[in-house]
Amino acid sequence: MDKAGRDGTPRIAVLLPCYNEEAAIGRTVADFRAALPGAAIYVYDNNSRDNTIAVAEAAGAIVRRERMQGKGAVVRRMFADIEADVYVMADGDATYDAASAPALVAELIGSQLDMIVGSRVSQVQESYRRGHRFGNALLTGMLAKLFGRSFTDILSGYRVFSRRFVKSFPALSAGFEIETEISVHALELKMPCAEIETPYFARPEGSTSKLSTYGDGWRILNTIMTLYRIERPLLFFGAIGLALMLLGGVLGIPLAITYMHTGLVPRMPTAMVIIGLVIIAALCFFAGLILDTVVRGRRELRRLFYLSLGLWEPPAR
Repeated sequence: MDKAGRDGTPRIAVLLPCYNEEAAIGRTVADFRAALPGAAIYVYDNNSRDNTIAVAEAAGAIVRRERMQGKGAVVRRMFADIEADVYVMADGDATYDAASAPALVAELIGSQLDMIVGSRVSQVQESYRRGHRFGNALLTGMLAKLFGRSFTDILSGYRVFSRRFVKSFPALSAGFEIETEISVHALELKMPCAEIETPYFARPEGSTSKLSTYGDGWRILNTIMTLYRIERPLLFFGAIGLALMLLGGVLGIPLAITYMHTGLVPRMPTAMVIIGLVIIAALCFFAGLILDTVVRGRRELRRLFYLSLGLWEPPAR
């Protein structure tokens, strides 16, 4: 078990990745300071070209820098650098409700969970840009279909983690697709998780979203498919093999009919294509079987390492 603070309370770290958020970061730090007065508040600046760093320092945050561009790079650095028992991650744009943090932390500890997602409930129409709500619902639905289960808001940046989640998470994504990777990590290791609805506000004046509706949406979709290929190789390559087998069958029907009537195979190039499709389909099936065995072994090792980290528990009295 991780050691508690000197007074027997968990060490809480608030993690705020930031890029050009001088209009909102001061308020964000102040809100989390009021909500979690005993927490260490870290602002990780990602090459901001405005006064984000100065404003964050003036608000009393611990400011660090990550030169590699992208939210995924910032999260990877934060998770690697910071030691705590409970991690509260939010954006530095003052859109997430800091006042909800104590309840999220209490639920994580009380129910011995590894992650709580702050599912966003819009307070004003301007909270979501046009297309973001539809895109979030589409991607969330896809994740549920591909992995069998999901969260209702996989793109929420407001999350509370246990130490064993943070230290077992590889964080391979580069940009805003990091939330999707976090969700899949929790689902694949079958971690105890929960969702709690939290208010979601519009950005303050002068703060603009860094999320590209189409560009980042495509990257998130690509991440879902990549993770599906990695975590479900038998289904992924099996589907490809089945499609190739069906295509070969459709192409082979006229040849089979001709052969039954004449005993001849007049279209040899088509026959060779069909044979090639069948061979590739068989290779896909076998590749899926082999990779599925490898992934199962890797998942078992990840699960054992995750369990070895342990959860924070209140000290015995």
